[in-house]
Amino acid sequence: MKAPRARRFWWVTLAAALGVLLTTSLGVWQLGRAASKRAWLAQRALQAELPAADWGALRDALARNELTAWAGRAVRLQGRWMAEATVWLDNRPMEGRVGFVAVTPLLPEGEGPAVLVQRGWLARRPDDRQAIPALSTPEGPVTVEGRLAPPPSQLFQLGPDAPGPIRQNIQLDEFATEWRLALLPVSVQQTAPPETATDGRPLQRAWATVAVEPAKHVGYAVQWFGLAALIFALYVWFQFLSPRRRAC
Repeated sequence: MKAPRARRFWWVTLAAALGVLLTTSLGVWQLGRAASKRAWLAQRALQAELPAADWGALRDALARNELTAWAGRAVRLQGRWMAEATVWLDNRPMEGRVGFVAVTPLLPEGEGPAVLVQRGWLARRPDDRQAIPALSTPEGPVTVEGRLAPPPSQLFQLGPDAPGPIRQNIQLDEFATEWRLALLPVSVQQTAPPETATDGRPLQRAWATVAVEPAKHVGYAVQWFGLAALIFALYVWFQFLSPRRRAC
């Protein structure tokens, strides 16, 4: 084998090996993601079968460092809305449409940390993307039913949010400092009672369990493994089989 051809052979071999290694690694990573989400969904299903938790149960779980594992657990909390701290999270999809999720802290009746409640979703107005309706928020005691969930997901943004009711994300520590609150490290996705904005639109609560289902991760893994197989097959063809056929 001549020197230029030998160098080309080894460069192509190295590129093919790296390509197969990279795509195979991505496939294994996607399978791991699928397994993690299956385990998370199974844990959430177990939590959903338990009776509704109250403030005392949440504080006890927090003391045992177990609260974040309670995702999916039903809650029934009596407290008071901190309406002035309501935030509308922008660019939040629900059932294929983009809009806002209204988030308001719920204060307990006695001592202890508050919790952020994702009260519902409203579509963005097509004529004014910054227009948000007011919520009819009771000033007295309320009973909120819902399920525990991680804090609202973090979306990509350039720079910090400006103060105001419309924001891209909520950072729990910063939000707690802004409103001088102690906050639980979870949120509640409200299911009851029903609520309506002042413009007459009901808040929608078709909360998604996960952004990407485990089956989709498996599909992505199959695609990566298929690409790895294609790279290997092309390497064998062009480096070995095709030259032999030409030599015959």
